[in-house]
Amino acid sequence: MTQGPWTEVGDRVFVRRYAFFDQDIGAILTTDGPVVIDTRSTPAQARAILDDLRALTAQPVAAVIDTHHHFDHSFGNRQFRPAPIWGHVRCAERIRAMGAAHIQELAEEYPEVAGELGEVVFDPPDRTFGDEGVDIEIGGRQLALRWLGRGHTDNDVVVRVPDAAVLFAGDLLENGATPYFGDGYPLDWPATATTVRALVEGAVVPGHGDVAGVEFVDRSIVAFRSIADLARRVHAGELDLAAAIAAAPYPAADAVEPLQRGLAQLRGELD
Repeated sequence: MTQGPWTEVGDRVFVRRYAFFDQDIGAILTTDGPVVIDTRSTPAQARAILDDLRALTAQPVAAVIDTHHHFDHSFGNRQFRPAPIWGHVRCAERIRAMGAAHIQELAEEYPEVAGELGEVVFDPPDRTFGDEGVDIEIGGRQLALRWLGRGHTDNDVVVRVPDAAVLFAGDLLENGATPYFGDGYPLDWPATATTVRALVEGAVVPGHGDVAGVEFVDRSIVAFRSIADLARRVHAGELDLAAAIAAAPYPAADAVEPLQRGLAQLRGELD
C-alpha cells in the first residue's frame, strides 16, 4: 500500500511515500537505470518498489544505497541484486551480525509482516566506505554519500544529489513523528543534524514523513538540542526525569527513551 505516486522533488529525482511506517523511498534516474535509496522491511515490500519503478523507467536498477542498517531500510536488499549496494562499513557489519533471533523479535513486534519477515535473506552492502564518505558517479550523475556523525545510529549516511539540489537524509531526520532513539546518540545528534543542514540546497527527504526544506531541519535541530540539554541537566542533578519528560519537545510517552538513551551516553555506556 502506498500513500501516492512518485513525486519529482528535483530534476529526475523521485520520492514515493509508503504507508507502512510512512516511509520515503527515493529513485534517482540515470542513464544506467535508477538508483534506489533504501529497500524497505521485507522482500514483498521490496518487490513493490520494483513494481512501482516501472512507472518511471523500464531500465533495471543500477544501484542501491542503504542509509543505515535498520530493517525497514535494508531487509529488501536481496530483491535488488545483482545491483551493487552502497552503505557505510558499519551498516554492513550490523547487517552481517543479524540472525534468526532478530527476525523473531521483529515478527513479534510487527505481526502484520511476520510471515514476510520469514522470507528475509540478510544481504549487506557490498560497496562500503568509512567515515570519510565517498563520491560516486552512476549513469552520468554525481552522488555524494556522507557520514556526518552519530545520530539515529552510528552508521547513518546522507545522499546528496548536487545537480538536483536534493538531500536524502535517511532517519537522521524524521518528519511528523518522534525520531527513533533506540540505537541513537542523543548527545551527538544535534551537531550531526547541524552538519546535515549545511548541505541543504533545496528539498530534504527524511526517512519518514513529508519532504521538506531547511526550516524543518532547523526545527529538528532545536528538538535534538533540547533532548541533549535535558539529559545533561538530569545527569547533573538539576532536574528529575519526570520534569525532563514534561519539558521535552516530544509527547511524554515518546520522550522517555531519548532521555534514557542520553543518560546512558553520559554514563559512558554507549561509547
